[in-house]
Amino acid sequence: MTGSLRLAFMGSPDFAVPVLSALVSAGHDIACVYAQPPRKAGRGRQLRATPVQSWADAHGLPVRTPETLRQEDEQAAFSDLNLDAAVVVAYGLILPRAILDAPRLGCLNMHASLLPRWRGAAPIQRALMAGDKETGIQAMIMEAGLDTGPVLATESVRISRQETAGTLHDRLADLAGPLAVRALAGWGAGTLVSTPQSETGMTYAAKITAADQQIDWTQTAEAIDCQIRGLSPLPGAWFAYRPASDAPEIRIKALMSERVQLDLAQTAETQAAGAAIIEGGRAGMVVDERLTVRCGDGGLVRISRLQRPGARPMPSDIALRGLPLSQGTVLA
Repeated sequence: MTGSLRLAFMGSPDFAVPVLSALVSAGHDIACVYAQPPRKAGRGRQLRATPVQSWADAHGLPVRTPETLRQEDEQAAFSDLNLDAAVVVAYGLILPRAILDAPRLGCLNMHASLLPRWRGAAPIQRALMAGDKETGIQAMIMEAGLDTGPVLATESVRISRQETAGTLHDRLADLAGPLAVRALAGWGAGTLVSTPQSETGMTYAAKITAADQQIDWTQTAEAIDCQIRGLSPLPGAWFAYRPASDAPEIRIKALMSERVQLDLAQTAETQAAGAAIIEGGRAGMVVDERLTVRCGDGGLVRISRLQRPGARPMPSDIALRGLPLSQGTVLA
C-alpha cells in the first residue's frame, strides 16, 4: 500500500512534536493523537498539557490522554479507530498486547539510539554519559519486550566533544520526522525489510535519577566531562562548596565543560601555585581562576557554563564575579 495511511500518533514531550508535524505535512490521516494527561507544573501548580497535546490541539487534531491503556474500554476505542499503523515517540505509557496488535501493520517506535544499545528511557543522556562516539534514530517495529523489535530504518550521527544532551536531543528530533515518513512509506508499500536486532551489545538506558546528578570529583576527567554534558541542560550535574567553614553548603549546576591542559598564568608565583595543585592537589580542587578542576585521575575539567541557586544559566566567567571559587578552593 502506498500513499496516505490512517495513523494514531502516541507521544508526549517536545522531542515527539517534529515527528507528528512531519506526518501531518506528509498527508497522513491522523485519526487520533495520544498523549500523557496534563500534569501540575510551575509555581502556581496549574495543569499543563504536554507539548504533543498542545500542538495537536492547536492544529485541530483529536486528542486522548488516558492514564493507562490497560482498561478494556480504552483498548476497544483504540481498535475502533481502524488504523493502518500507530507511530510512537517517547509516549511514556506501556502498550499492552491488545494495543500493539490493533493496527493493520503494527506500531512503529522512533527510538533515539542505535539498538540494541541503550534500550529504555534515557538513551540520549546515557549515550553521552558513557562517552559514545556515535548514536542515531531508528524506526523500530514494536514488540511486547522493551525496545526489542526489528528495525526498519536508521539515521546515524556522530557525537562531538562539545555535544550536550540538549543539542543532541534537537539534532535527533530534526532527523526523526523525515525518517518516520520514509519508514512508513516503505513499510506500507512492502518495500522495506525489517532487520532483527543484534543479540550482542545490549545496554539499558535507565531513567535519570538524583543519584546520577552529583559530580564525584574522584572520577576521571573523561567521566566527569561526559556526565556534565550528558545531563545538560536538564536536570543538570551539580557540585557543592562552602563559602566559609561555618557557612551552609551551596549547590551549583555545571552545564558545560571541556577537558583541558592548564594554561598557567604568566607570573612565577601563580604558575608555581598552579603546578603544585596539579601535581599534589586533591580531586575537586580548583587550579586556576577559570574554574578548572582537578579530577581523580589527575586530569582537568574546565566548567564554562553554570547555574547558581535562584539564577539563570550563565557563562562561568560572569557567574564567578559573585562566587569565591578561586584557585585552591575544594569542591564537594
